[in-house]
Amino acid sequence: MSDLHSLTAAQQLRSLRAKEVSSRELTEHYLARIDRLDAELGAFITVTADQALEEADRADARLAAGEQSPLLGLPLGIKDLAATAGIRTTFGSAAMAEFVPDEDSWTVGLLRQAGAVVLGKTNTPEFGSTCFTENDVIPRPSVTPYGTDRYSSGSSGGAATAVAAGLLPVAHGSDGAGSIRTPAATCHLVGVKPSRGLVSSAPASSFFVASTEGPLARTVEDAALVLDVMARPAPGDIYGWSQGSSFSAALGLRRSLKIAMWTDTGLDQDVDPQSVLAVQRTARLLVELGHEVREIPLPARWDEPTRKAMVDWFAYSVGAAVQAMELTDRTHLLSSYSKQLLTMSDALSASDVVTAQALLARYASTFLAAVDDYDVALTPTTNGAPVPVGYYDGDEADRMLRWSCHTPWVNLAGVPAVSLPSHVDDEGLPRGVHLVGRSRRDADLLALAAQLESAALWSELHPPCWDR
Repeated sequence: MSDLHSLTAAQQLRSLRAKEVSSRELTEHYLARIDRLDAELGAFITVTADQALEEADRADARLAAGEQSPLLGLPLGIKDLAATAGIRTTFGSAAMAEFVPDEDSWTVGLLRQAGAVVLGKTNTPEFGSTCFTENDVIPRPSVTPYGTDRYSSGSSGGAATAVAAGLLPVAHGSDGAGSIRTPAATCHLVGVKPSRGLVSSAPASSFFVASTEGPLARTVEDAALVLDVMARPAPGDIYGWSQGSSFSAALGLRRSLKIAMWTDTGLDQDVDPQSVLAVQRTARLLVELGHEVREIPLPARWDEPTRKAMVDWFAYSVGAAVQAMELTDRTHLLSSYSKQLLTMSDALSASDVVTAQALLARYASTFLAAVDDYDVALTPTTNGAPVPVGYYDGDEADRMLRWSCHTPWVNLAGVPAVSLPSHVDDEGLPRGVHLVGRSRRDADLLALAAQLESAALWSELHPPCWDR
C-alpha cells in the first residue's frame, strides 16, 4: 500500500494484529518517506534505518507467534532529549553530537518493551530550551509541513513535524513550558502534557519538576494508546502515581463539566484574533455538548518579577545540564542562546534559584485557586500563527513568552493539559486550542478531548507533502 501513513496508529496496530500488514512494510514505508521528505522538513536528527528494520523483523516474528504487546510493530520516533541505548543522543547540542548512551531512559525503555520500532531521534533545540527547533547538529530547523518557511515550534518540533508530515504515526515528546502543546498547535495535532508524576521523571534531579514526557498524535485515540504505555511510575519516583486503568478505555466516558475560559495573554500586547476564534468556536461546541462554559479574568499576569523568575529558572536548568553532562571544556560549541543562559546561570546564587522557584510556585498557585471550582480551563494554545524561520534574532526570551504565554503555568502547577487542533487560518496555517484539567484527572481530560474530536471540532486536513 502506498498510503499506509494515512492509517491512524490505532488502525495500523489492528492491521498488524490481523496480519494485513507487516511491521517491516510499515517501517520501510516510513523510512522511504523520511528519505524523500525530511531534508525539507528537519524532523530528524538521527535516522536508524538498519536497526529499525531489524526491530521490525523481530516484531513480525513476535506477532506471528501470537504476542499482543500494546505497540508491537508500530514505528515510533524518540525526541532527542531522551537517552536511547545504542543510538546517539545529542540533546540538540553540537557539544554532544557523538554521545551514544549505554542505557535507555525509563520512558524509552517502556516504549521498547511495548514493542515499538524506533526509527530514530527527532529534532529538538539545544537542551530543549526554546519554543523553536533549530540547532547546530543538523542544518535544517524543524518546520511545520503546512508552511515550510515557518517553525513547528519546540522543543518537540521535530516530533510534531514528523507526525504531521506522515513520517511517523505517533511520536514521543516532552514538555517543560509548552514543548508538546505548542508544536501540536503549529502542526494540526493532538499533544498531551500529563499530570506531574504520571509519566515518570525519575531519577528526579530537583524537587521543582516542571517537565514531563507525553505523546504527539493525529487523534486522541492514538495519543491515549501511547500514554497507556508511558504512564508507569519508575521505582523511586517521588512524584510517581498510577492511573490504575486504561486511558484508551476511558475515552468514551461522558459527564457534564464546568469550564473556565480566557484569552488574555497576561502581557502588554494585542491578543491574536485567530487565537480568540479558536477558543470561541470550542466554547460554543462545548455548550452544545452540554457543558457549562464561563469566561473569567486571567488569574495572574506575567509581571516583571515572574518573567525574570522564569528566565532565571531556564538559565539554572541549562547550567545544571552543562554541569551534569561535563561540558565545561566544550562550551564553545554551545549555541549563542545557551551561552547567554549559561552566563546568567553562573551569576545566580542559591538564594536566587530558590527565590525564582518560590515566585513561580506562587504564580502557579494563583491559577489553581482561580479555577478551583472548575473541571477544565480553556485558552488558546499560542498567541499567534507559527512564526517564520529566523523570527528569533537574539531577543528569544521575550519573543518566545509573547507567543507561548498560555502554556507555562500548567507545567508549574503540575496539572494535565492537551492541545487540540481548532482550525486552519486564511494562510493555511494551523491554530490550536488548549484544555487544562485538574491534577491527576488526565482520563477526564482525554475523554473531553475525544468528545470534541467526535463532534468535529476539527477536520483532518493534511499538509501539501502528504501525498508525495
